Amino acid sequence: MEQTQQNSPDALCAEILADATRQGGQIRHRAETEAASILSNAASEAEKVRSKTIEHARITAKKQTEMILETVKVERRRMHSARVEALLESVRDEVRRRLRPADAEAREIVVALAAEAIGQMPANDLVARISVADQSAFGNGLAEEIIRQARRPQLRLTIYADATLTSGDVTVQDTDGSQFWDNRLQARLQRLWPELRRQIAVAAGLVSDNNASGGPYDRNK
Repeated sequence: MEQTQQNSPDALCAEILADATRQGGQIRHRAETEAASILSNAASEAEKVRSKTIEHARITAKKQTEMILETVKVERRRMHSARVEALLESVRDEVRRRLRPADAEAREIVVALAAEAIGQMPANDLVARISVADQSAFGNGLAEEIIRQARRPQLRLTIYADATLTSGDVTVQDTDGSQFWDNRLQARLQRLWPELRRQIAVAAGLVSDNNASGGPYDRNK
């Protein structure tokens, strides 16, 4: 009679339900454990990503700051160089303006410039070219005066008027044109300007002596 009750449908159902309850509890426990592990791992990875993101942002911000500061430095140097160049160019313009000798000085200047050019040329037959106005104003004896100042008594010097020259200008060449010396006032300024501008810049405190021989304000213009 008792065996019949154990095998009854109600007893089987109760046993199945009890077993299902036990398995369900085990599954739920495993699921909760796995979920906790996943959440923990996710939180750890999130923190790593967050740290990497913050570090990357910090490095990027530092680089951008350094670039901005360097740009400011470059721009400041450029502006300083531009101001220095403008000041030096204004000095050069003033020098050009003053390289127009007065009539009373023109002959002395022409003689000195011609003698200087002759000193660079070994030939004994030379031609000096001066402006039309100077030739008209100076009259005779200019060639002899130049030869005396050049201390070349054996020199044969011919004076020609050149319509392209202005008062105070001189060019000297030999008779076959193989040697030529341009001693016009503006040409002399052109040759001397690099060193002059260096000295002016240093004397005026526009640049240091170390920087005056190079950089953007040392162009040979």
